[in-house]
Amino acid sequence: MVIRGCRFPDELYYDVRRHVWYREESGGRVVVGITAAGAALAGDIVAFTPKRPGRTVESGHSCGIVESGKIVSPVYIACDATVVAINENLMENPRLINRDPYGAGWMVALKPADWAKAREALTGASGLVAAYEKQMDADKFVGCFG
Repeated sequence: MVIRGCRFPDELYYDVRRHVWYREESGGRVVVGITAAGAALAGDIVAFTPKRPGRTVESGHSCGIVESGKIVSPVYIACDATVVAINENLMENPRLINRDPYGAGWMVALKPADWAKAREALTGASGLVAAYEKQMDADKFVGCFG
């Protein structure tokens, strides 16, 4: 789906307030990244520093840091989890986050302690338009145009 010019894949779960997406994978892994709207708000991303594999991160804490000319921002996660993989390509080419936030711009893969519980607090496709319109208004963000 597209909201104000920003693409949001239907199969993902979203932490709308934090502009973070989650994709379920086999084996209980969950891949994490920032949304197209989050990347557009940040501007050209120049660095991504993830927590290393094996690190445990508590819900509401950061799995990594994104830096642009505008911001230095933690990427907060919505569940207690262990980092099981990082996107090494982002170390050399962090702008992949801007160009392909849901594909090559993924950030980390997690093994959540209780994904079912965390997923309940996230927004799926059915509630995404209303939730993101409200968040974009709060952020004074016109959208991913141009």
